[in-house]
Amino acid sequence: MFYVYVLFSKNYKRNYTGMSINVEKRLHQHNLKQNIATKAYTPWQIIYTEGFKTRVEARKKEKYLKSGIGGEFIKSLLNSQS
Repeated sequence: MFYVYVLFSKNYKRNYTGMSINVEKRLHQHNLKQNIATKAYTPWQIIYTEGFKTRVEARKKEKYLKSGIGGEFIKSLLNSQS
């Protein structure tokens, strides 16, 4: 199974969207600063995950979440957690 996930850094008010087959392991890597794009904004927490049967489906959702309308969806997630 392939998963799309959204991370949020409370300290920096930033989010990051990615894809993985093991979200917990990937979160751990982000928090260990093993990703150039996210290492400056640790710690991260997972705010959204969604599973897909194929990599193609997961990639399509990841691209959507990184688009303008997908960004609005992420903002609504963050607002509902406040």
